Parts: sequence; structure tokens; C-alpha cells
Amino acid sequence: MKVTVLQENLARGLSIVSRAVSPRSTLPVLSNILIASDEGRLRLSATNLELGITCWITARIDEEGSTTVPARTFNDLVNTLPGDQVQLTLDVKTQNLHVKGGTSNNDIKCIDAQEFPPLPVPEMEGAVQLNVSDFKEMIQQVAFAASTDEARPVLMGVLLHVEKDKLTMAAADGFRLSVRKAVLSNPVPQTLNLIIPARALNELARVAGDGEEPIYMVSPKNRGQVLFRVKDVEIVSQLIDGTFPDYQQIIPRNYKSRTLVSTASLLKACKQAEIFAREGSNVARFDIKQSNGDMQPSEVEISATSEETGKNETIVEATVDGGSVLIAFNVKFLREALEVIRTPNVALETSASNAPGVVKPVGDDNFLHVIMPMHLG
Repeated sequence: MKVTVLQENLARGLSIVSRAVSPRSTLPVLSNILIASDEGRLRLSATNLELGITCWITARIDEEGSTTVPARTFNDLVNTLPGDQVQLTLDVKTQNLHVKGGTSNNDIKCIDAQEFPPLPVPEMEGAVQLNVSDFKEMIQQVAFAASTDEARPVLMGVLLHVEKDKLTMAAADGFRLSVRKAVLSNPVPQTLNLIIPARALNELARVAGDGEEPIYMVSPKNRGQVLFRVKDVEIVSQLIDGTFPDYQQIIPRNYKSRTLVSTASLLKACKQAEIFAREGSNVARFDIKQSNGDMQPSEVEISATSEETGKNETIVEATVDGGSVLIAFNVKFLREALEVIRTPNVALETSASNAPGVVKPVGDDNFLHVIMPMHLG
């Protein structure tokens, strides 16, 4: 293999695929990145057997070939090379890769490409086509609510349901639920019901960029995998096996009190309360007070107390429809939900201090967030 490539292109490609490198693996080759010539371009691939990322970059291929190079060594080296051309030359017998950039000459010991696990080459026919900016926003509004507890693997995933032209994504961790809906430009012939690891979707959002290129998604039958392709990047992920909880049952059907408030004001108040609440278990009290007449506006008083740090109290003006309610939430969870809401105003729907609250962007029916109440103490 003899390849010439621009340093910045190589560094960008390595930064994309290296997120799938396995840091602690019993298989040494999983700590490596596959580099291979592929129809006039250079292909970089990494996998931890659950997630695989491939990226193609422009290169001049003088001799075809492939090898796997230690990810950390190669990444660190390429980032220190001058921003010009990098020459990669492989000695097939010794599996030594000679890396030349500017006046720097380096030899890296590699592992034969034959030992690298093969990544699937899917048929993209019949792929679901997704708008990049919409799908990235959907991931940002849902994936954060997935669980990180490995004891409940199903909840570490995001449910992705596609029926005709309707796409729904949902994630829950037992304390909160995020649901986001969208309409596809092209309807799909078959209904899809997939549980995709939240981590894989977060990686997709990271590499997708802000371009106009669509994301294509396929899930080959009986393979237990999903593959996304966007521009010159492919991400393949194992699906999570199991049944996602019936989240529709968690969403309250009605409410007794609906509080309209500025998203930015409530977010700021939550951030302040979190400074004090994080010492304990992130509990903040929300005292929703309906006005007692024309002279006094409705308001929400947000407060948090810490034995070590002190206490915080912030009052936010609101419009309250229904009665007054005193309820406690995990303020970190509420803050994370508010951070992904794009509308200027938000509605908080509550029924009682021991019933879940629902957060909805005002003027946007495609997103809702359910948050379980905490003990008022």
C-alpha cells in the first residue's frame, strides 16, 4: 500500500472513526483502525463489535493495500504532523507502516487487516430517507433521556418506530420519558420498530454535520443491526433485543394545572437551583401559584436547599390555568429537557404533588417530556 493524503483530511477521518475504537478489548485488533484503499479513496474503519464507524477520504492511491494501525498512536501522530501531505507506505512482510509528513519519518507496527472483523456491506435499496437537521434535533431531544444503567439494557436504547410517513422516537430511564414525532418526506412500505443504542444515535448526530445531505437508514431483516449512511460516513450498530415498555401508558391524559412560562427564564432558574440541589439528590421544589386577582400575576417559585451550601429561591412570572400546585422534581432532569426545547415558551402540566409532570414546547406538538415527581420532604 502506498497512499498520499492531506493531513487535515486524515485527521478529520480519524477523529470520526476513533470513537468506535474499543479501549479495553481482549482482541488487540479492536484497538486498531483499519486503513484500506477503496476505489480510489482511503477507507478508515473502527469497531468495538457493537458499534462500527467507517469514513472515506480523498487520497492519491499509488499502490492498493490495507492494514490496521494502533488507533491512539496513529491519531496522536497525525495531529502533530504539519498541515500538508502525509505519505503512508506499508511493508506487507513486516506490517510496518511508514508515515512521512514534512521532515518527520515514523514507522508504526501494525496488525494484518485479515484479523479485523468484517463490517456489513448493506443493500441501500429501500432505505428510509431522513432529513439531517430534523433527525439530529430528534436525537438531541430524545437520546439524553435513555438510561445508562446496564442492568436494564432495553432502556439504554431509543425506540425508533416508523409507520408509513410517521416517525416516532422515544427514550425513558424510569424517571423521565422523552417522545419526539416527525413526518417523513417519503413514506416507507414496511413498519419498522427498532431499539437503537442511544450511544450510536449520539455518534450519528455528531458526525452528521449541518449539510443538506440526507441520512439513509437500513435495518436488514434477521441481522439485528441498523446502518446509517450520511455523505462519506457509515455507522453500523447492533440493535438492542427486547421489548420497549409501553410508554403511552406513562403519559398523563389530562392535567389540573397548566403553567405557561418563558423557556429561557425557567431554564435559568433551574440552573441556579441545581447549584444547590446537586449536593443532595437534585431535588428542587416548584411552587406554582395562581394569582388571587388582577393585581397579582401568577408565578412559579423554584427553590433548592443544601445543608452544606445554603439555599436558592427564584421567582419566575407565569400564566397559570387551573389551581396552584406544589411539586418537587429532579432539577437536573428538568434542566436537560428545557435545554432541548426550541420554542420561546414552555408549558408545564401538573395534576398533584405525587403525579408526573409533562413539559411541552408551546406551539409545537411534536415533542413532549414526562418527568416523575420527587418526594417533597
